[in-house]
Amino acid sequence: MRRPAIKHKLKKSAGVVAVEFALILPILLVVTLALVDFARALQANMMLINLSREGANLASRGALPLNTSSQDIIRSLAATAPPLNMRESGMMYITKIMGNKDANGFVQNVVLEQYRWDDRTNGLGWNHSGYAPTSQVWSCGSWAVDGSCSGIPAPSSAPTVNLMVGQLYDGEVIYAVESFYKFNMLFGGLNLGLVTIPIIGPNLRSLTVF
Repeated sequence: MRRPAIKHKLKKSAGVVAVEFALILPILLVVTLALVDFARALQANMMLINLSREGANLASRGALPLNTSSQDIIRSLAATAPPLNMRESGMMYITKIMGNKDANGFVQNVVLEQYRWDDRTNGLGWNHSGYAPTSQVWSCGSWAVDGSCSGIPAPSSAPTVNLMVGQLYDGEVIYAVESFYKFNMLFGGLNLGLVTIPIIGPNLRSLTVF
């Protein structure tokens, strides 16, 4: 009499476990898939931080002026970015900013130069990919074919930026380098019934000022 009762309890217990597993499985899948994409996004973001840091360092100590070296700097940085596909999904901006004392004696941060990745000689950057998220330091209204922002007026009437306001002296120059990456999630937005995997991005960004 005991054996049938034990077998019945085991079958009942196995059925409960199967039901519980079926209920928990979607949650486990969501957590696992989300962790995969989160790890990829974290890796991409760390690489963007390194790119912007090194870019700001190179721009600030460059032996050549930015109008001749900006594309070389960005191209060399992009070449160090794998596994990120900067050629198809990346963009970088270099913005030269200076503290400039106005007529009232207040030092404003003005834009002297800005460059985006548009290396037409080597078929890289905006002209190749068409990917150009707006710079969050300052948005240029007109780009030249060499990747430079055209028509920036003299410092006395140059556009001002909110970056590091009140922290620059008159005549002090800084370089702001932004790196962007169009991050494509493997499972972003995937609907698993009860839950949907959130979307990270799509534009990851890093900024370094030097």
